[in-house]
Amino acid sequence: MSQQPAPAAPVTTSNRIWTVPNVISFIRLLGVPLFLYLLIGQHHDGAAVAVLALGGTTDWVDGYVARRLGQVSRLGELLDPFADRLYILAALIGLTVRDVVPWWLTAALLLREAVLGVALLVLRRHGYGPPPVHYLGKTGTFVLLFAFPVLLLAKAAPAIAPVVSPIGWGLAWWALGLYWAAAVLYLAQTAALLRADRAARPPGGPVPGGPVPGGPVPGGAASEGRASDGPAVGGPAVSGPASDGPASDGPAVGGPVARQASGKPRSGGPAADGAGTVAG
Repeated sequence: MSQQPAPAAPVTTSNRIWTVPNVISFIRLLGVPLFLYLLIGQHHDGAAVAVLALGGTTDWVDGYVARRLGQVSRLGELLDPFADRLYILAALIGLTVRDVVPWWLTAALLLREAVLGVALLVLRRHGYGPPPVHYLGKTGTFVLLFAFPVLLLAKAAPAIAPVVSPIGWGLAWWALGLYWAAAVLYLAQTAALLRADRAARPPGGPVPGGPVPGGPVPGGAASEGRASDGPAVGGPAVSGPASDGPASDGPAVGGPVARQASGKPRSGGPAADGAGTVAG
């Protein structure tokens, strides 16, 4: 009989700071100001290409080392995507200033980040964290970090530009498509979470045990405003012919039900603050 493979051990996340993959991420972050200094300050395009290529292509190294050594940490989970975003932002700024990439490509990439930033704020407002990273977005980031050095190399070495430039622009268009495809998936996940949050809220119908819509309101005309502020709604106005006798002796008839019937719930009540119920 063939034996089934044993299930993989779950990855444990620690709170450690000084781990090997975190040190790699810190070194990658140090390359961002160095790249901008070489590209914009000194116009050393060859050195800037080397720094950007090294920082972009080592994107997978810190994650691989973390899983290989069992050093996955919460800080590392934040540093890895932060370093990617910082490299992309620095490359966009530097290459746009040096006229290596046109402004419309920068605008298209920044617009995608702005859209996802708004979606993330909406999710946080409803008590959710960011959606899980999709492989399309991760692949788009890797291709984009590979396209930028190629485009810069085409400018730094005009002799090979006719060969290198089409490769760089092909990678750039591919990365842009993957980037926006991942954004559509993230927005779909956001919409699904918001629909689930809305479905989990209490319905806006009548309160159980309250007055039937369209029927007589307990307390008569007094429940339309004045009596909702005092405890006397359950008094003589309810004990008239419309009540069934002993029910008029309980204080619950003119309590919250009469206040619910008098209008909408207050903005600070549970019906208005139900956004965080699912995440709790």
